[in-house]
Amino acid sequence: MLGRIYLAHEGINAQVSVPTENFDVFKSYLYSIEPLNGVRLNVAVDDDGKSFYALDIKVRNKIVADGITDSTFNMENKGRYVSAEEFNNLTNDPNTIVIDMRNHYEYEVGHFENAIEIPSDTFREQLPMAAEMMDDNREKNIIMYCTGGIRCEKASTYMLHKGFKNVFHLEGGIINYVNTVKEKRIQNKFHGKNFVFDQRLGERITDEIIAKCHQCGKPADTHVNCVNDACHLLFIQCNECREKYEGCCSTACQDVIHLPEEQQKKIRAGVDKGRNVFNKAKARLLKIQR
Repeated sequence: MLGRIYLAHEGINAQVSVPTENFDVFKSYLYSIEPLNGVRLNVAVDDDGKSFYALDIKVRNKIVADGITDSTFNMENKGRYVSAEEFNNLTNDPNTIVIDMRNHYEYEVGHFENAIEIPSDTFREQLPMAAEMMDDNREKNIIMYCTGGIRCEKASTYMLHKGFKNVFHLEGGIINYVNTVKEKRIQNKFHGKNFVFDQRLGERITDEIIAKCHQCGKPADTHVNCVNDACHLLFIQCNECREKYEGCCSTACQDVIHLPEEQQKKIRAGVDKGRNVFNKAKARLLKIQR
């Protein structure tokens, strides 16, 4: 079993990969543990068998860093789950607003019809921004969604905590929604690609390409990491630019990968890549470097 598991007092978030022939055994054993009996398992929509190459288990203060310090915040008072069918029905109502609680680079490659993006790089920033953006829509139905249902569950709780009334969140997130749509053959309202935080970097949901290459602007939705290990920028690159820049995000990084390995190691030494993700500020920098 490979994957990434986070443990915290508030719960467990596990993204794991097991051989198909062992899945039922894994599920049976998991459900034999009483607190985990019946826990929802979101199965990958588009799996190439290369999602994880190790098993990492980490203890965290919170499953999702939210920046919430208010002692009266209570996760038991969360928004109402909506199934895929209920989501479709509610979103047909003009009195409904859909909010995407993922990062900008996730939203960029795929999202639900008419979904509102909360333009921020971190979840802790998105929570107060979502409440502020919706302040004039307190009487409307607000549906929040994310990849697998964890972030939007906390987001719906936050909105109720801030006094909103009609708050919902999509049960199981995009992954569960798409699987349900396929199984029940109902309308799919998600367009593009679902970004995932493993080696795949995305699950193909529809054939539509709604994003653009960050280097040339052509339609593209393939996320890659710059092959210069001192950079490792996450960005969207089309096949033509991948060949032209040799998998790099800029000519500056392209120059680096042709240096002797010892020199590259010196450049990498002490570099904190952190959350090195393409955004508008980095877009300007790339244009200067090319």
